[in-house]
Amino acid sequence: MNQGGFSIGPRGAISPFIKVMLIANTGIFILQNIFPQLTIALGLVPARFFADFPNLLYQPLTYMFLHGGFFHLLFNMFVLWMFGTEIEYAWGSKPFGRFYLLAGLAGALLTLIVNSSQMIPTVGASAAIYGVLIAYWLMYPNRLLYIYFLFPIKVKWAIPGMMLLGFLAGGANIAHMAHLGGALFALVYLKADWRWLRLTDYFRTVKYRRQEAKLEKNRQKAEDIMKRVDAILDKINEVGIDNLTPAERKFLEEASTHLSEQNSTDE
Repeated sequence: MNQGGFSIGPRGAISPFIKVMLIANTGIFILQNIFPQLTIALGLVPARFFADFPNLLYQPLTYMFLHGGFFHLLFNMFVLWMFGTEIEYAWGSKPFGRFYLLAGLAGALLTLIVNSSQMIPTVGASAAIYGVLIAYWLMYPNRLLYIYFLFPIKVKWAIPGMMLLGFLAGGANIAHMAHLGGALFALVYLKADWRWLRLTDYFRTVKYRRQEAKLEKNRQKAEDIMKRVDAILDKINEVGIDNLTPAERKFLEEASTHLSEQNSTDE
């Protein structure tokens, strides 16, 4: 149930990135059934990844487009459509697509770290899906979900409950580290303060301000020089150039040189 009332899934058309993911994951699943060797070749196999490093660097990306069965694919794509569509429309397709792929890569990274000797391929978009669930949980905590169309539960309770149930009820073949990696990435990505990563912008700003201050100082100096030059020129008009003092003549020469150099620098 969203803010506009009851609905089964998001309203409106499927968002662009999710449409691409639905087509891509379904198409690759069909290819998996035609060419079973794709699962070994493109799935994430930590032991092979490290043994053949860096030849299998593509696996942390390709594994999330493979699935272990029809219902695995169906569930992941249903959850992506149900919870991801509104997020994509809120963020835009490019930011959402980047978030989705990074969550999947984070799941692969944690799997590689924790299960480095694993020979069984890890497949599925679940890490990215868990990232999407965390994003929805943070964005719409008070939305109501009707479990089995009967029991209304707020998102802030329903999604953690779904994740906990998946962990407790999942068997040995469930990629828990991938799920955890995607969820943790989403939490950090959406809740952390990233301002410390903008140090380069800070230093650029400081440099710009210093340059501006220097230019302002030079402009003020030039204005002061021109005021004195104007005063000397007025004196020349009144009493003639021969009546200038040596100091005034020297100042005019220095002013001419300084202003010429300043104009060259500004150009």
